[in-house]
Amino acid sequence: MSDFTLLNKADDSVLFETATAANGLLIGLITLNAPKSLNALNFNMIKLLTPQLKAWANDDAIAMIILKGAGEKAFCAGGDVVSLHHAMAQGEPTSLVEEFFTQEYKLDYLIHTYVKPILVWGNGIVMGGGLGLMAGASHRVVTETSRIAMPEQTIGLYPDVGGSYFLHKMPKSVGLFLGLTSASINCDDACFVSLADHFIDSGKYNDMLNTILATSWSKSASENHTVLTNLLNELNAQSDDVPIGNVSANLKTIQKLDSFGSLQEQVDYLLNLNTDDKWLQRAQKSLKHGCPLSCALVSEQLKASKGKTLLDCFKMELGMSVRAGEVGEFQEGVRALLIDKDGAPNWQYPTLHDVPSSVVNSFFDNRYGTSHPLDDLDTATQK
Repeated sequence: MSDFTLLNKADDSVLFETATAANGLLIGLITLNAPKSLNALNFNMIKLLTPQLKAWANDDAIAMIILKGAGEKAFCAGGDVVSLHHAMAQGEPTSLVEEFFTQEYKLDYLIHTYVKPILVWGNGIVMGGGLGLMAGASHRVVTETSRIAMPEQTIGLYPDVGGSYFLHKMPKSVGLFLGLTSASINCDDACFVSLADHFIDSGKYNDMLNTILATSWSKSASENHTVLTNLLNELNAQSDDVPIGNVSANLKTIQKLDSFGSLQEQVDYLLNLNTDDKWLQRAQKSLKHGCPLSCALVSEQLKASKGKTLLDCFKMELGMSVRAGEVGEFQEGVRALLIDKDGAPNWQYPTLHDVPSSVVNSFFDNRYGTSHPLDDLDTATQK
């Protein structure tokens, strides 16, 4: 086994290590280290991750990076929206909410555009902000324990962290369905909808790591991408049967959404499905109790982002997320689900019919004029 070097000691919410591979090049190892909160991504973790990833991008000794979560329950169960709730409750939320989402989206964009291979071990729960970290990685590995969702409509938000971009990569209507219902998907589903690339048994992480460390890596990032893909494909072939997914099995039902002319008709169709399928029943229940404003935002988000670049999607989402911090449904949703945990949000707009179009439109206003907080991402190194 290779020698491991722990790089940080002062703050252990994210652990950074290096390990020496066969020919002396280094593998960067990152562990989100907050298992009690299911490795929820907080502001401090973001501030640690971004500079380290940038440093490794410019370090010729680093061949590739592995990103995982501590413990077996979760890679990352989402962003630390509880802290955002506290800021919103203080009455002047805009600056802190804006800073959190600005730095989170910069981190996500960095991963999307990273030149060197990044392998995300998407074991256990991968939700919200965790999916934002995983979606842009070059090599996304899921296991039989993976449970992936964009559950933002349950808290009055919308599928952000690049959802405006990656939901369009899915089969027709699937992105809208997942956004409206917060439906949880497994490893097979994740590969089917282009959120994951490889399946490996959860018990084979050490085998994977040992294989990576036994490999002679190149100074060429493009060569390393190919080497890692082949290595993971070989481990994939040795894995046990992949759990059966739900999306492909219900694809015809999901894609019928495209035949309706309005969001209200689409929601009514889903709520009135007469089905014995447990997965669809859970999706119906989540849609029924979710935030109507969020449903309206998901629909308009996907319309507005169609054909947009990754950068333009993140710019649009930043405006939407800051607006969410002002409107009130986000604050109430977090309160009901994560603070008081009463499961009874008192939505300002209790049905889709009650949601004013002016409120929805305000999420897409240009609040930044000609100077956007994400403008400096234009110079990011592209793959």
